Amino acid sequence: MSVRAAMTTVVWFRQDLRLADNPALARAAARGPILPIFILDESRKPHGRPLGGAARWWLHHSLSALGRALGGLILRRGDPGTILPELLELTGAQGICWNRCYEPYAMRRDEELRSTLSEHGVEVETFDGSLLHDPGQLVTDAGHPFRVYTPFWRACQKQTVGAPAAVPDLTVARFPGRSDRLADWPLLPAQPDWAAGFAKHWTPGERGAHQRLRRFLAQGLHGYARLRDRPDCANVSRLSPHLHWGEISPRQIWAATWAHIGREPGARADAEKFLAEIGWREFAYHLLYHFPDLPRSNWKPEFDAYPWQDSPRQLSAWQRGRTGYPFVDAGLRELWATGYMHNRVRMVAASFLVKHLRIDWRAGERWFWDTLLDADLANNVAGWQWVAGSGADASPFFRIFNPIEQGRKFDPDGHYVRRWCPELARLPTRYLHAPFDAPVSVLEAAGVVLGTTYPLPLVGHMAARRAALEAYAAVRGAARK
Repeated sequence: MSVRAAMTTVVWFRQDLRLADNPALARAAARGPILPIFILDESRKPHGRPLGGAARWWLHHSLSALGRALGGLILRRGDPGTILPELLELTGAQGICWNRCYEPYAMRRDEELRSTLSEHGVEVETFDGSLLHDPGQLVTDAGHPFRVYTPFWRACQKQTVGAPAAVPDLTVARFPGRSDRLADWPLLPAQPDWAAGFAKHWTPGERGAHQRLRRFLAQGLHGYARLRDRPDCANVSRLSPHLHWGEISPRQIWAATWAHIGREPGARADAEKFLAEIGWREFAYHLLYHFPDLPRSNWKPEFDAYPWQDSPRQLSAWQRGRTGYPFVDAGLRELWATGYMHNRVRMVAASFLVKHLRIDWRAGERWFWDTLLDADLANNVAGWQWVAGSGADASPFFRIFNPIEQGRKFDPDGHYVRRWCPELARLPTRYLHAPFDAPVSVLEAAGVVLGTTYPLPLVGHMAARRAALEAYAAVRGAARK
């Protein structure tokens, strides 16, 4: 039997910034020395998107962690279609491996690159390293994409999830060329440093991802099914930014969670509910893969008839957490301070923008894209279209969250609102989620002056609800045509 000679292989890191359970890295390492590279692609040809500000902060720190773990990472900034062929020629590397991205822009770019490199004799291998299952392989019995989450998740659960792989033995080849310095990339904000508070909440990188998963399984999983909608409780994983950048894989989370069930059988119901949230992420990618116009267009075309309002003043107030509804405002302020918003509050805040203010969901999606550390095209767009009623398996448009009742139900003691809206902290809990209903004497005792220390509501709930339902008539009419 002949033994194949070792060959140097380029590993193109993208949304897979980890060493363990990284199929592209493992394949390259098995062939011989590797040349690891990350390319900051800001060209974003038609329909691509530059990274949002919060995601850039995370990327800086994640690349720093990956570079330390590898003992060296080539950094380049520009068009991968130009950089990668030059790198291969410079180093004499015979092959390249990468894990697939499923954003429509990235898929087109990668296919063009694969074709070009293969024509020049480069061995190109690609892998799925970011999902439990390839989004193109799961279809209905009729061969169509799934459009509803529940049957999609049932189909997913029938598939075998492979065991995650360990960190491979690595030899990083000497790079004869020039690498950028991470410090020279304009990823971190300055003047002002609006991300200054992020570091106390987050530890980007593979090690930080696994620390967070272990802490969640040990301390946050118990009661997850009952308490995951409570932003005042610590029963959420907060793994989403780590997942987006691939510092941990869904297979690793899947395996660790089932191992936890094996040790603690009583945790099964909470654990299965948690894994179903991983399923929502899979469903979002399934939708984006099969419906690549999802980021720009209503999935249900009849929503093109909805009479959206253009109100820069109200949009700005919503972005700054100045709507006059404390549960909504607390969420937007949490987002600005930490780069994160609890998922229940995301739904309520998004519903308020789309249904109370009747501002196009795309405006909210753009704000989340810029401010969320876990900004992920598939999740973000699918979530906004779900709330708007225009997406797959969506919340009906006529389901309009009452921000007062949502606050009372999911922040019953007011801890969340008091943290992020401290100007309301002295209000009695019964008035905390609707300070505009408090008697003047109560407001005075709490030091609250509506319209001065805390804003008056942008709109009244009942009036806004009626206006939204009236506008929805246009959608119903378009659907009947």
